[in-house]
Amino acid sequence: MSLVLIDTRTARGLFTALLFAVGIGFLYAARHTLVAFLFAIFFAYLVDPLVSNLEKLVKGRGRAIAIIYLLLLILVGIFFSFVGPRIGHEGAKLGQSMPTLLGKVSSGEIVEEIGLERHWTLNTQQQLKEYLIDHSAQIKSVAQRVGLRMAEVAQNAWLLLLMPILAAFFLKDGRAFSDAFLRFVHSKPKREFMEGVIADMNQMLAHFIRAQLTLAALSLVFYTSLLGIMRVPYALVLGTAGGVMEFIPVVGPLVAALLIVGVAVLMTYKHWLILGLLLGVWRLIQDYVISPRVMGEKMELHPLAAVFGVLAGGEIAGVLGVYLSIPIMASLRIVWRRWQLYSEKKRFGPLNEYAFGSGEFPPRG
Repeated sequence: MSLVLIDTRTARGLFTALLFAVGIGFLYAARHTLVAFLFAIFFAYLVDPLVSNLEKLVKGRGRAIAIIYLLLLILVGIFFSFVGPRIGHEGAKLGQSMPTLLGKVSSGEIVEEIGLERHWTLNTQQQLKEYLIDHSAQIKSVAQRVGLRMAEVAQNAWLLLLMPILAAFFLKDGRAFSDAFLRFVHSKPKREFMEGVIADMNQMLAHFIRAQLTLAALSLVFYTSLLGIMRVPYALVLGTAGGVMEFIPVVGPLVAALLIVGVAVLMTYKHWLILGLLLGVWRLIQDYVISPRVMGEKMELHPLAAVFGVLAGGEIAGVLGVYLSIPIMASLRIVWRRWQLYSEKKRFGPLNEYAFGSGEFPPRG
């Protein structure tokens, strides 16, 4: 009689767990490359409507992609020729002045400068100055961490150059990639389930990326215009940074406002309170007037679910997790709704089809 130490089912379970662990390890090791591919997909979603419309005119998707890329290259060249040097100059000046400004904060000297302008009492100035001096080590530590994080981002900046190259392949062969994936699903109900998930996720991601770009562009125009009119130091670079941070849900606008007001305070700008108030008013208009109309209800996410996703994403993957939290939460909802439809079809037969953004789950037919 043979002695079986591990039965077949246990062996399969262990092998599956091993493969899963290896897969997680691979994803972590190749995380920077995967991020480049992910943002290439987002860029492809952004450009795809232009390519699809032009494809009919030039009678070829490859030609349409080449023309759109050429136009984008011309626009980028014009931007960097006229605006880029000013942004670079202001950014360099701000970077050079930051050590001096941080030194004023940690030594409490900034309190004396602001106190003289605001006519604070000597007692108030002394208390604030002592507080900053007592926490000077923490201030320097935070500044060092921010500097290291910015250096890490700069080291991976080359991935931005790779992004449009990868996006060209997704634009040209994206449908072929999805068809190749669906060939692995042989069951018709499961194939319909996967087709529905892919179609809904395509629509959701395209809508999300374009809405985020619209909101970021509006914020960029508002920030640069407001800061320029109010003559805030480094208006152009701060306005550009604020527009870029709009891409990061919830946290990005808050960081942008703190950055703008913080630099204004450090530069002893007199009207920083009015500036902060106007930024708060803009945030309310953006969140409660503009964003609902641009984003609409197609994301099908409750605000509480969005906040949870942002906080959890930040805990797991930092800034990248915050940015991806909304589409990931929306994708999970799509999979859940499609799985409900798939389960109902198995139990009761064909149902009215569910489409992403249509609202409620369909009634049984």
